[in-house]
Amino acid sequence: MDYTVGGKYRLEEEIANGGCGTVFLGVHTIAGKEVAIKLEPAMTRNSPLKQESKIYKTLMGGTGVPWIMWSGKKGDYNVLVIDMLGPSLEDLFKMCNRHFSLKTVLLLADQLISRIEFIHSHSLVHRDIKPANFVMGVGKAAHLVNVIDFGLAKKYRDTRTLVHIPYKKGEGHGVGTSLFAAINTHIGIESSRRDDLESLAYMLIYFLRGTLPWRKIRAPHTPPMLTAPASEGNGGLSDRQEQQNNNYNPVSATWDLIRDAKISAEPLLTLGLPPEFDILYRYARGLEFDDLPDYEGLRRLFQGLGERVGIDYDGVFDWTIPGMRHHRIVNRRTSEGSSRKLGGGRVCEACSSRRG
Repeated sequence: MDYTVGGKYRLEEEIANGGCGTVFLGVHTIAGKEVAIKLEPAMTRNSPLKQESKIYKTLMGGTGVPWIMWSGKKGDYNVLVIDMLGPSLEDLFKMCNRHFSLKTVLLLADQLISRIEFIHSHSLVHRDIKPANFVMGVGKAAHLVNVIDFGLAKKYRDTRTLVHIPYKKGEGHGVGTSLFAAINTHIGIESSRRDDLESLAYMLIYFLRGTLPWRKIRAPHTPPMLTAPASEGNGGLSDRQEQQNNNYNPVSATWDLIRDAKISAEPLLTLGLPPEFDILYRYARGLEFDDLPDYEGLRRLFQGLGERVGIDYDGVFDWTIPGMRHHRIVNRRTSEGSSRKLGGGRVCEACSSRRG
């Protein structure tokens, strides 16, 4: 594809696509530096990519936030050019046979809490905390966890007055990825800081256990057949079946099934894990809508666990091998329950469902 943006960034190959836009590997035509180029058709007044660009510009310069190289419009597309980074935590998790050691999880937890705190300090909630949206750095920064994909991020308070948005509950589920979404998101409550932390708790449990109890739950593509009580005639049953067929949405049905599974699993979710993971989960679940989380307290909580079991915070992860170079992976939608392959790239159902 012979297509250049920003006067010096050439598109090379597609590596991801979905409702958030299409991501390409790009190259600086002079320096030869690899970058990630995200494209979105410039068709709507409210452009998700333009909004994401604004958020990156607000956050960049912070530890673990990619730099924007260029953003703007090229022909029929809105474009965002950012740093090319290393593999996502989801990719590395799969590379490590779907299990991280306690040491790796604690090293990650320390950085992940800080990334979420930084986002929140700028009056934003990410709303799609999951392993695929955290990627490792490259070269001398290979130990650094970076947060990406702010396509669903939203302000939770006024940046000038710091007044929190009002509590609101909608009819259906919220946005994000059902596997890691907070229970409040499932029931349609407006997202706030507590929900990013609950998603983080699910992530850490997922890394230690290798799965989550609801990971493979999927609703059928067609609605189940109804059965009529003895007092109801066939006509009434037919009408109810037709109404159900018309209203049925397999994505929403999956969200509902996973919501029920999360609620049922609460008592045993952290059974057998160090108690600190249960404390994080229950702390996040117990926060009020507009509460300020104790990020430093959570960091100390997990650092205390690290000290107790003799873990050295040396930046050496399960996947760290001397001389190993990170393979090229950028913003790939590989998290369970939120992606499926499409041609040579990937499609993000979390973003696509936002349009539905």
